[in-house]
Amino acid sequence: MAHRLQIRLLTWDVKDTLLRLRHPVGEEYASKARAHGLEVEAASLGQAFRQAYRAQSLSFPNYGLSQGLTSRRWWVDVVLQTFYLAGVRDAQAVTPIAEQLYEDFSKPFTWQVLEGAEATLRECRKRGLRLAVVSNFDRRLEDILMGLGLREYFDFVLTSEASGWPKPDPRIFREALRLAQVEPAVAAHIGDSYPCDYKGARAVGMHSFLVVNPEPLDAAIKDSVSQECLLPSLSHLLPALDHLEVSPL
Repeated sequence: MAHRLQIRLLTWDVKDTLLRLRHPVGEEYASKARAHGLEVEAASLGQAFRQAYRAQSLSFPNYGLSQGLTSRRWWVDVVLQTFYLAGVRDAQAVTPIAEQLYEDFSKPFTWQVLEGAEATLRECRKRGLRLAVVSNFDRRLEDILMGLGLREYFDFVLTSEASGWPKPDPRIFREALRLAQVEPAVAAHIGDSYPCDYKGARAVGMHSFLVVNPEPLDAAIKDSVSQECLLPSLSHLLPALDHLEVSPL
């Protein structure tokens, strides 16, 4: 019976796969506003952020790089719009808050490593696997990973800002394969987004695993992803890889 080639490269999403924010966005924004003398409800800011982020992502994809923006300007504008939607219309008062938030979100104290993440990365390295990051993140990611002690596990960190292509664009996955000098058949991607991570990697011929939270999966996703490719936690990854490498073609 023919067997699959041994996996040589694992590429990783970061946010909500390896790391998450220590506090919800609304709470972070409210805390910084309070330090600048503004009282705004965290719940209102959280709801406004989701609205502002969606609108900004649609109008200026991938940090607006192709439209002349920088990622810093993109994020400052998101914060300004968030506070505007939450009822704070004084942009001059909000600008220093936005600048401070941009800096704070680049610091490790704003983030936490998810349970099992470092142990899994360490075990993958012990197996001789090459590891890399493929993330829709901006230029701050290297410093965040360094500050949290995770950068040492990765051969390279490829962000959508650096590459110019956000997941699920196949070009960012192909660039990762090119940098690693491996074929898609011996590479697998791990992430928590069905369209960006799971489907994006599969579209270029890579294997992929979907990290799922305790919430019930959408029925369409559940029907599209084999049970062996669902990871309730990162501790399930190595057994899933073992299963993949003994599965028939």
